Amino acid sequence: MTAYPFDLPGRFWRGNLHTHSTNSDGILSPEEVCRRYRAEGYDFIALTDHFVGFFGYPITDTVPFRHDDFTTILGAELHSGAMENGEIWHILAVGLPAGFTPPDAPDFTARDHQETGAAIAQRARDAGAFVAIAHPEWSQLSVTDAETIDAAHAVEIYNHGCVTGCDRGSGVYVLEHLLNAGRRVTICATDDAHFSEPDHFGGWVMVRAEHNTPDALLAALKSGAFYSSTGPDFHNVIWGDKNVEIECSATVTAVLQGQGTRTSVKHGHSMSRITLPYGQLATSPWLRLTIIDAAGKRAWTNPIWRTASS
Repeated sequence: MTAYPFDLPGRFWRGNLHTHSTNSDGILSPEEVCRRYRAEGYDFIALTDHFVGFFGYPITDTVPFRHDDFTTILGAELHSGAMENGEIWHILAVGLPAGFTPPDAPDFTARDHQETGAAIAQRARDAGAFVAIAHPEWSQLSVTDAETIDAAHAVEIYNHGCVTGCDRGSGVYVLEHLLNAGRRVTICATDDAHFSEPDHFGGWVMVRAEHNTPDALLAALKSGAFYSSTGPDFHNVIWGDKNVEIECSATVTAVLQGQGTRTSVKHGHSMSRITLPYGQLATSPWLRLTIIDAAGKRAWTNPIWRTASS
């Protein structure tokens, strides 16, 4: 039986991991982006400008915009190499060092000689970053492509900018193929905010840590000590031998997913304490939860694994 990460010391900190400024293709300055997220009640953000030559390979310095109640993590959205569809890779890297060596990526056009997506993702992870496969639906990412990114800690299950901009914001299909292949990836919801449309304050992570500092948050992200949301909150999740017990904000649907097509689901009104039996999912190697509120907003736990790590 486990309640990870709800039983860890500390508290949950709300943050956005995918944001852009005038240092790439956003329309607000880095200072104004940070000010708006702080004013909205966020505890932290990662400003992840596009890491291509056209913008000067920026790793935007947000250190001056930290406050006692708000912090930032340096990062970038990395681009290099071609996916199967011929377009360039988009890899989210949160926690990059300021001196991370750029690829040969002058713009958003993929070229034959470039470092592959898998290679730049591995370099980012080796440099200390939390690495996520960005907006797989928007990228029209193939499962074969996704399987090459061995360095990924996570998959974006929800990208708010891709939802508002083109209704291609899901990562479920790619995520579950990786899980079924035994890849122990986690789930993150993000904004991908540019502030040129209503692409902000829509998807976030809730990270469990003792301190709202870049190092503590980054360590928690890498260890999977977080959940993701577009609205609802998980207060506690206890994974038992036969059931999962959920405490959450008011919810109308709770779904337990695992390998294959079977699910365990409960519908109701303003549910805040829910028990879902594993049933036919009892033999699934991984399990994860989705809750949905009356407005259709969702929250997701990271997958848990019911088999020993290989």
